[in-house]
Amino acid sequence: MTKTVFLAGALALATALPAAAELVTVQSQKPVGETMDALEAAVEGAGATVFARVDHAAGAQNAALELSPSQLLIFGNPKLGTPVMQADMRAGLFLPLKVLAYEDADGQVWLTYEDPAEMLSGLEIPADAEFVAKMQGALGKLTAAAVQ
Repeated sequence: MTKTVFLAGALALATALPAAAELVTVQSQKPVGETMDALEAAVEGAGATVFARVDHAAGAQNAALELSPSQLLIFGNPKLGTPVMQADMRAGLFLPLKVLAYEDADGQVWLTYEDPAEMLSGLEIPADAEFVAKMQGALGKLTAAAVQ
């Protein structure tokens, strides 16, 4: 009985979760730290708020583990994010926006983020909503500015 309930619960959870969103990746010629500094400056220059900058590699090092350089920037703008959440409050699971900078096994640095249209596709938000296009445009401009 317990196995049946567990399996049924696991199946229900798996089917309720949205599929992984499409990732957009932008190549950088700068190290992770410099790329994130540039992204943070671009975000702040655009009038958005940086909520956190997470250094995953430093966290791994603190746990006596190794991880390639990788940092996550969490940021947003209530003027853009609020209409998304007004359309579907569950969008708060995906907001604020996040961009990951990481170095791959070959030493190449990348910026990666979820495409907002894909990220929000499992919600009651039309794919052609104006704010989705604005989020896509902002992420594209900010990441392009960071790798210049």
